[in-house]
Amino acid sequence: MSLREKAVKGVAWSAVQNWGSSLITTVVLLILANLLEVETFGLVAFASVFTAFLHIFQRQGFAQALIQRADLEPGHLSTAFWTSAVSGLLLTIGLVAASGLVSQCVDKPELTPVLQWLSLTLLIDALGNTPQAILRRNLAFKSLAMRSLVASLAGGVVGVGMALHGFGIWSLVGQRLTASLAGTITLWIACDWRPCLAVSFRHFRDLFGFGVYAMGNETVAFFNRQTPDLLIGTFLGMTALGYYAVGYRLLLIMTQMFTQTVSAVALPTFSRLQHDHAQMRQALLTATRMTSLAAFPAFMGMAVLAPELVLGLIGDKWDRSVPIMQILAFIGIVHSVTFFNGPAIIACGKPSWAFALALSNALVNVAVFVVAVHWGIIVVAAAFVIRGYAYAPFPLLTVRKLIGLNVTRYVRQLVAPVIGTVVMVLVVWATKHALETSLNTRELLGVSILAGVFVYILTMRLIAPGHLRQAMDYVRLALPSRTSTDT
Repeated sequence: MSLREKAVKGVAWSAVQNWGSSLITTVVLLILANLLEVETFGLVAFASVFTAFLHIFQRQGFAQALIQRADLEPGHLSTAFWTSAVSGLLLTIGLVAASGLVSQCVDKPELTPVLQWLSLTLLIDALGNTPQAILRRNLAFKSLAMRSLVASLAGGVVGVGMALHGFGIWSLVGQRLTASLAGTITLWIACDWRPCLAVSFRHFRDLFGFGVYAMGNETVAFFNRQTPDLLIGTFLGMTALGYYAVGYRLLLIMTQMFTQTVSAVALPTFSRLQHDHAQMRQALLTATRMTSLAAFPAFMGMAVLAPELVLGLIGDKWDRSVPIMQILAFIGIVHSVTFFNGPAIIACGKPSWAFALALSNALVNVAVFVVAVHWGIIVVAAAFVIRGYAYAPFPLLTVRKLIGLNVTRYVRQLVAPVIGTVVMVLVVWATKHALETSLNTRELLGVSILAGVFVYILTMRLIAPGHLRQAMDYVRLALPSRTSTDT
């Protein structure tokens, strides 16, 4: 198959992966939110800040280095595997040893065993890093989709089962451990590569020279994402963090469905086009256009329907999450069109540029959050959104410099989805207020979604039929054919 067909089929399987796992995750979240207390989610979210941070050093940016590198040798793979495995083991031991100190700092002794058990994900995930990178490099997104679905389903079954039997916070811990273990096992089943002892300093140097910037980029991206959790948990308490974590979790699910579906394929595809800037420009424009077509109405629909989503599906006790969801939905808009700039910069062999951009953004981000947290979780969410929009132009201008991207053309293709989304939001808002006295919350949610989808498609058909035709062309290309093989 051509690279175009491989990329489109990769996106199709990435959609299966992200939509399927998002559906499972959403259902599990709704069930657990009804069974568990708000503070429980806050404690696990706070513990996850530390595990997420250490995962960066466990990966060391080797996955991106393996995907981007043109001349990959067997020694690169084995060196990456054993380095990740040893790092995962050492970080697990280190977090177990430090868990008591962390708990003392926030005066939450019940956090100690949670951190100790969650630390096992550092070792488990380390064992799957290299096979996952190999599958991504080969655009084998069918196997990655199966891995994600198995992990989400296994974790969900264990988490819900434990919650129903009264295990409380351990339901969330069990969910994460099971998902991590099931995902790693599935990766090894799907990948036919096996490590050997061909480890060398030369191969490590090759990977680390690129990966250190990718690791630095991940580090600062971590602070962008997790600083609110850390500050809210420290200054406002675990209950406030629970409200914020659920609202932010729904944003992440939406992001996974509408942005990461395409962005997961972006780096390996852009890397193959790194010497053909014309093709890379076209690929970047197409990815942005197709993502905005689905993501813009989805995120704004989440904003206008947040009360019905929260109160109708997880109950009144989560009402403080509604305004958080509504505010955070606006960051989904900008993320949906800027996610591809980072992979493009890295694919051009400029991970140091991506790191410099992310570092400057993170420094501003932390400073803003330190001030915002004193005003409450709503202000923190608003600061997150404002900072995201202020940062967005800088990676775009960097991409223009690297591959000659026409920024006017880039922005112009987003006008139609914006217009269609505005019309949809007005119709959904009018539908809600016209029927709110005659339908219950869940019925109103369903009718509003159907009205929004119908009006948005009709509007796009009238103002931008070419967008819809191109989307349908890619859908047809993504469908299985008799001659297709597993990508």
